[in-house]
Amino acid sequence: MDERGGAAGPEPGGRPLTRRELRARAAGASSGPAGEPRDADPVDPVERTGPSEADAWEAAVGWALRGEMPAYLPPEPPEPDDVRWDLPPVPRQPDGPHAVGHTGPEGPEVPDVDALARGLEPRRLPDAPLEDRRPWQDSGLWGAADADDGRPRRVSVFGAAPPEPDDAATAFVDTGAVAEAAASPDGADDGASGDAHLPTLDDLLASRPAPADGPAERGWRAVVRRATGGLIAPGPGEAERAERAWVASVQRTLDGPRTIVVVNPKGGAHKTTATLLVAATFGRLRGGYTLAWDNNETRGTLGWRTRHGHHARTAVDLLEDLERFADPDSSRVGDLDAYVRSQASAQFDVLASDEDAASAASIDAFAFRALHRTLLRFYRILVVDTGNNMRASNWQAALEAADQVVVVSTMREDTAQSAAWMLDALRATGHEDAVRRAVTVLSQPSPRIDAELTARLHDHFGRLTRSVLEVPYEPALVSGAPIDVEDLSAATRRAWLRVTAEIAAGL
Repeated sequence: MDERGGAAGPEPGGRPLTRRELRARAAGASSGPAGEPRDADPVDPVERTGPSEADAWEAAVGWALRGEMPAYLPPEPPEPDDVRWDLPPVPRQPDGPHAVGHTGPEGPEVPDVDALARGLEPRRLPDAPLEDRRPWQDSGLWGAADADDGRPRRVSVFGAAPPEPDDAATAFVDTGAVAEAAASPDGADDGASGDAHLPTLDDLLASRPAPADGPAERGWRAVVRRATGGLIAPGPGEAERAERAWVASVQRTLDGPRTIVVVNPKGGAHKTTATLLVAATFGRLRGGYTLAWDNNETRGTLGWRTRHGHHARTAVDLLEDLERFADPDSSRVGDLDAYVRSQASAQFDVLASDEDAASAASIDAFAFRALHRTLLRFYRILVVDTGNNMRASNWQAALEAADQVVVVSTMREDTAQSAAWMLDALRATGHEDAVRRAVTVLSQPSPRIDAELTARLHDHFGRLTRSVLEVPYEPALVSGAPIDVEDLSAATRRAWLRVTAEIAAGL
């Protein structure tokens, strides 16, 4: 008891006493020293049926403010222990000085703590279906008890002990299976899955029917339509439908400017002719923004085979004034008119190579890249004619910049052999992909066709490049004069339309 006559508080420096300890101490204080009678009318707090409201207040206030025990404590409600551990019996050890628990001179018998710890090792859950281990089933909160195997069992007052599994991993839900079930159509949320498959504007536009071919514009079908005033309008024939498909291929939408490089290291292979006619086809069908560029390191003939402009400037002059076009905000496409030559109704421009006989200037790889970067800002299609020296740096730079390589050869042994040698060199130097995607154009140099040579060339280049196409002999190209597309025959224009469509398909 302290000086104020209350019950003793907690031990100095110790933990607070529990309610059970407080009741025990209060019972000891009321009985007095051993052998002395209790005070008159003693009341055992444990035997009280319930505290009064004043006793509860006194217990709370007295302990909180003074650290004293009241004369009486309210009884504590029963606290059932819902879990207990049934420990297996400790195996009996043999007698002797080395036996576990042997009573020797050092003291009384000591139990084998390691054995007890081994008996308390946790056990794994069994390989049973997940629903068998749900606590709300009829077997009770914990399920049925295991057979007595000498291990401690967990026993609950709410039900029997569960079957203790052998594999703990099966006690948990397979998260992968749950994710798959959530992603499956059956388990997906109706609203989310519906939103994912709702049609959009793109779906509506894609469902539109293809436009009709329209009436024939050529041949006897067109004659019938015009003669009947449209009352009889036959559809286009097979040849006209093919031409319309080629036009659509040429007019396809591109996601940026494209560079087409025409190659063959031998002169007279019709590289310049192919460059002009491909550029003219793109220009007429795409509405301009096409450039034919002579990338010869010294002097080429592209400028001589086209319509001359009001000036004689070339790529060398443009290279010297390239700073004028360095600022994208101040440079305009019209400023290039002082360096390129417009081809009027053909709707493409020409950038000629150096034509000054006394000039020692040349275009190298650095100059080509600088010009190429600038020209890509003003043109959608660049068709580049190359020289005859495939080891020149500007020739190599053009090949590196190519989105589509076009191999041109006349149907002659020497010209075709030069093209084959070039393709072998490109494949040997790491340009296999450019060769595989290339288009080969075989041009007839004369009216007489060598069927055997034609078949050999188709077989050889067809196994190396993406496609092989033929263009017929054209008398208007023999003279070497400037090329006017309107002077070409219908068969030649149709052949180059097909070639250009095949090139566009690779862009």
